[in-house]
Amino acid sequence: MKDVEKRYKGSMLSLTACGVIAFVAIAAGLLVFGATFLLILFPVAACVAAAYKIHSTGQQKRNELIEQANQLNQTTVEVLATAIDARDQIGTGHVRRTQIYALGLGRAMGLTGDRLDALRLGSLLHDIGKLAVPDHILSKPDQLTPAELEKAKTHCTIGASILEEIDFPYPVVPIVRYHHESWDGAGYPSGLKGNRIPLGARILAIADTYDALRSERPYRKPMSREEARQHIANAAGTRFDPEAVHIFLKNLTKFEVEIAAAGVDYPKEEITHQKTIEGKTYVERIQSANREVFALFELVREFGETDSLGAMLKLFAKKVSQLVPTDTCAVFLLNESREYASAAEVTGQNADVFLSKRIRPGEGATGFVLKNLEPVVNVNPDLDFSLSQLDLIQEYRTMASLPLVSDGGPVGALSIYTSAIDAYEDEHIRVLTTVANIAARAIEKLQAHARTRAHAMTDPMTGLPNARSLQMQFEREVARADRGNSTFQLIMLDLDGFKGVNDSFGHKVGDQMLREIGEVILSQLREYDFLARYGGDEFIAIVPEMTDGEVAELSKRIENAVREFRLEVKGSERYASVGVSVGAAAYPQKGESLDQLVVAADRAMYRRKSDRKNLELMRDTKAPEFDHLRSALAKLPVAAPGGLILELDESAVLIDSVN
Repeated sequence: MKDVEKRYKGSMLSLTACGVIAFVAIAAGLLVFGATFLLILFPVAACVAAAYKIHSTGQQKRNELIEQANQLNQTTVEVLATAIDARDQIGTGHVRRTQIYALGLGRAMGLTGDRLDALRLGSLLHDIGKLAVPDHILSKPDQLTPAELEKAKTHCTIGASILEEIDFPYPVVPIVRYHHESWDGAGYPSGLKGNRIPLGARILAIADTYDALRSERPYRKPMSREEARQHIANAAGTRFDPEAVHIFLKNLTKFEVEIAAAGVDYPKEEITHQKTIEGKTYVERIQSANREVFALFELVREFGETDSLGAMLKLFAKKVSQLVPTDTCAVFLLNESREYASAAEVTGQNADVFLSKRIRPGEGATGFVLKNLEPVVNVNPDLDFSLSQLDLIQEYRTMASLPLVSDGGPVGALSIYTSAIDAYEDEHIRVLTTVANIAARAIEKLQAHARTRAHAMTDPMTGLPNARSLQMQFEREVARADRGNSTFQLIMLDLDGFKGVNDSFGHKVGDQMLREIGEVILSQLREYDFLARYGGDEFIAIVPEMTDGEVAELSKRIENAVREFRLEVKGSERYASVGVSVGAAAYPQKGESLDQLVVAADRAMYRRKSDRKNLELMRDTKAPEFDHLRSALAKLPVAAPGGLILELDESAVLIDSVN
């Protein structure tokens, strides 16, 4: 535009000079040649006039072309700037509104000519340096870490470096470099203070911040007009030039009228007119691509950080719902034998119905995916529901299901259902496939981790908790008892005659006996009681809130159940059986640590065993004292406070086990 003005001024001076020269020449010709000179002059003048008209028309066309080129350049810069801002999840209109605010404030503060042109272009390109900031930082919905914040701050210097490659006729680069400096010197990148910050940068800082506050960002909702005005006013003298703030707020209504006239008002009135591709504006497509990149980055990072399969599945389902339209998202996981899949995580509508579903490979749409390991897209949702679930059949319009396959094979399926759209697009399925592949590997890893952890806490012989798990359960029971001022009992159970089973039938039968007896004992306990294999042929149970009398009754039931159990020995008509000795100790009366209670229960049990053996010996030898001792034992209380011992005759068990 400035070149056009210079050319126009130059043309006017030339025309004026030519006019003066022509006037002098005509006057001289009339003096020398008289009226005859006019006959010569008129044709020449007509030719000159025609030539001038042609020149003038051509000049006007050139000026129009230059003006169109300038306008095209301006529009190109604006569109590219909008595309850059879209990576930061900023909607359309931000750069244009920022420019209107900046130019309006610049004029109000007396800027003209080159300084105003610099502000015009600088306000459009101030965030070009964000091209060097990773997408996951620009799109992060949470607070940035210190390292991420420092990376984001580099966009000022990088943007300035990019623009330094262009030979601008006015000072654009300083505006871009310093638009995040603060009036009090606390800004970046150089920590400039007060009037040392270029005026254009001070103006842009206010315009950019105000529009950012009024716009929605990934990490917050937009502020109202009054909230944004108050924020700017509060930052006068610290973040912003106080004089510029005063002028900006005084003229804000005027700027907003200009914004409305330009058709770039805030979301309530904002209507985009860009050409669309598949129903989306270019800004929406850029934002969608960056949301996808960020979601995938978050998935990989958070999947790697969690050691809980449940937490990972919740995150997985949540991310899927953010990326594609879903009313219900269900993650089905196969059991270890891969005979069926159960809903392990469900988000959205009808979660309770889905969580109760078991799907066998080949049954319905999801079952087809589990069997064939191929996705199904835009099929009838009725396929996954029975006639008894008619309401659900009518609720969804379409569904898609994708296999979850990792290096070790299939782990399950992801199924999504919606009533919001008639069909999922190829883009939806592409995104889902990428996410499903990431999730499948994470699921397999966490399942393996869970199995390893379970094995570390489980006795491999019986499948019961092991001694390590017992210690952890004991600590939980102690904490519960201390909080509620209550008690619990530790019961030691030692199998009698187990050595005879091993000696007579071999260790395979002995191992099977341990597993079966564990099940027998468990069947006599309550659902919330705890049973662990302590080692060898010993088991320990922890039973909360039981009196000594109740423990005596429980022990009697266990004794009878174990005594009545018979294990058939394959390839033989014989059977094996064992007995059990039981001792109990109460917390905290008999001890406050696991070791103390185990020792107390163990001593009581073996003391009772010893007494029983002595009595049996006396009975076998028909000692006269036997009837007297038996009468005395019959008068003993059922259980001593905090301890109880029961024993099945070991000699009889040994005989039973081989007969």
